[in-house]
Amino acid sequence: QQTRVQVYLFTLLLVAIFSSELLAAKPISSIMLPKKYTGQEIGEQWLWSEKLDGIRGEWTGTEMLTKQGNKLDVPAYFTENFPPFPLSGEIWGGRRTFERTSSIVATSGQDKGWSSLRFGIFDSKDTALTIEERIARARSWFEKHHSNFAFVIEQQMVVDRAHLQHLLEEIEAGGGEGLVLIRKGSKYTNGRTVDVLKVKNFKDTEGVVVGYVPGKGRNSGRLGSLILELLSDRSIRFKIGTGFSDEQRLHPPPTGAIVTFKYTGFYASGKPKFPSFLRVRSLSGEMM
Repeated sequence: QQTRVQVYLFTLLLVAIFSSELLAAKPISSIMLPKKYTGQEIGEQWLWSEKLDGIRGEWTGTEMLTKQGNKLDVPAYFTENFPPFPLSGEIWGGRRTFERTSSIVATSGQDKGWSSLRFGIFDSKDTALTIEERIARARSWFEKHHSNFAFVIEQQMVVDRAHLQHLLEEIEAGGGEGLVLIRKGSKYTNGRTVDVLKVKNFKDTEGVVVGYVPGKGRNSGRLGSLILELLSDRSIRFKIGTGFSDEQRLHPPPTGAIVTFKYTGFYASGKPKFPSFLRVRSLSGEMM
């Protein structure tokens, strides 16, 4: 039990360290980022794929960077046979493994489990090619240069909005985070684009832990609520008291950590409506 607690606390320390780097780092302005799907009509001009809940990675052709442009200390065997051209993807350990994945990626200079991760490729930065051509180039490369740690994420056609909702429910029921849509024939552009949409059944965003409220009743002696400030507006302070496991109530994230929570909207005051804790966040493609 003591060893488990020590490992858990060490993981939270790593998250806090990398979260502070996230706040200070400047995002790469030259990578393509999605906008949020807002319920508009969707048809056969769109391709869909599962949104992997991992750590965004940008392979430059020689090294792996985070979305913020920081170099990741990746074992040489992990990127063996990677191409000399850029790739965009998620460093991923499977569904419902984000915290474990982030702790592995955060252990700079050490291999604490990279062999259990894979690089799921969803694009290849090249402004001259369409998305279909970019994906085909990546797939062709790995068909000729085998890698145990890379795969090209399958992209398929969407029929209509009802089909999209069915796919989303199926993915979420299996423990997935959501979907990504990309417009057929679209070219690579810098920054956020209407040609790429992320689709979820709920809204989520990030906050910074600044304090705690002790629990009462069943939660006496452990966490009752987190006190957060919105990452996007540190003047907005609020509490989150739901969504925590028993383990998280015993060992809540440290002050300064960035956490992701879901919500249903915002009050006029700017505070989120019905916020519920999702997870501790560190180096992620969802920090957009």
